[in-house]
Amino acid sequence: MQLVVGMPSHADGSPSDIQAAVDAFIEELGCYELPIDTVDERYTSVDAERVLKDARAAGTRGRISKDTIDSAAAVLIAERYLAGS
Repeated sequence: MQLVVGMPSHADGSPSDIQAAVDAFIEELGCYELPIDTVDERYTSVDAERVLKDARAAGTRGRISKDTIDSAAAVLIAERYLAGS
């Protein structure tokens, strides 16, 4: 089993305001003694929203909420990780 954590950062690659909290979370996950990989999550919410809007325009998707965008962004993060493996 591999744990994958999205790493938030600014467009220029510099750490975001919540980077320290994510690092602390990764440190806490260490108690499970499982390998942990990180994935750049820049623009995943923007990409997810675009995909959902395209689906809505095509008539295959209903109303789009922030939760839906977040869920779709999580899928994109997982896809990025798997594509890089």
